[in-house]
Amino acid sequence: MEIKVWDYLKEYENEKHEIHAAIEKVLNSGRLILGDSVKNFEEAFAGYCGVNFGVGVNSGTDALFLGLKALGVGAGDEVITVANTAVPTVSAIVATGAKPVFVDINPATYLMDTTLIETVITEKTKCILPVHLYGQCVDMKSVNDIASAYGLKVLEDCAQSHGASFNGKKAGSMSTLSAFSFYPTKVLGGFGDGGMIITGDENLYKKLRRLRFYGMEKTYYSEEHGYNSRLDELHAEILLRKLSHLDEYIARRKEIAYVYDQSLAMTGISLPETITGNEHVYHLYVCRHPKRDRIISQLKTKDIFVNINYPWPIHTMTGYRYLGYEIGDLPHTEKAANEIFNLPMYPSLTNGEQETVITELRKISDNID
Repeated sequence: MEIKVWDYLKEYENEKHEIHAAIEKVLNSGRLILGDSVKNFEEAFAGYCGVNFGVGVNSGTDALFLGLKALGVGAGDEVITVANTAVPTVSAIVATGAKPVFVDINPATYLMDTTLIETVITEKTKCILPVHLYGQCVDMKSVNDIASAYGLKVLEDCAQSHGASFNGKKAGSMSTLSAFSFYPTKVLGGFGDGGMIITGDENLYKKLRRLRFYGMEKTYYSEEHGYNSRLDELHAEILLRKLSHLDEYIARRKEIAYVYDQSLAMTGISLPETITGNEHVYHLYVCRHPKRDRIISQLKTKDIFVNINYPWPIHTMTGYRYLGYEIGDLPHTEKAANEIFNLPMYPSLTNGEQETVITELRKISDNID
């Protein structure tokens, strides 16, 4: 039997009645765009994260882009982030006209090395964009202290951290603005694209509502240049139903991670590390081994499929060579990209499936050298 790195079909089977009810509710409502389902989900999700306002948008990429625009980031500005992230983090910065500036990662956690932020701040720096990667948060105390000292904006990329927390504060609640994705693979994922920006600032909330809808506050009249980026009613209603299960999803992910931790501890495979004060929600269970590619190939012969997030650091990609980075500029990022891989991790992964993964990994690790 094939074991996928991610799968939604069993989860869908378990929740199909709720999902179908959500679809029926929206289709019978007479309102398909920016109705009560979006409003209710925005309020519920923002509340879950510990802030007052949410603005549902078309995707996590748009959440980042519009968040940056709302903070005034634009041409000539620089935004500090990492190259160990999904392309959308960087493409959103570029779309504003700003320049991404990269710092290296902590080799143990693969998160932004906050001790390097001050080394790349210039007079053009406008914003720090930490990425809460794989299910745990960047050290936001350090980020916020630096931002405060230099008068910089902060926007959290929370695409992989729904429900995670740092020092008791939920991901998304530790900066002026935060961006979430509801892409299907996420901890809280829908059945298509979707995103949200959350904030505690009412003025920014109002601005973001305009930006996602052509700059309008009333139909056909733009107050400012805006865009078309709206979370639709169907996705919002489904996500609202799934939000009630989010803590269950996280609890199951933690159970799976604990079993991996205990069962693979003596294999020679480096396992995930959690920053002190972090509540890790294990969007991904990221391992590391210098002979990663051989491990992946051998697992595939057993119909076990894993993934690499991310095999190519963004600064090494053809599309971003114009930024001027060379191989060797971000050594920890580059080394990790050659060694990391993530194991099957999703709430509906069965105990039997996980045991098969563990058994095969143990066999491979015993003979990999």
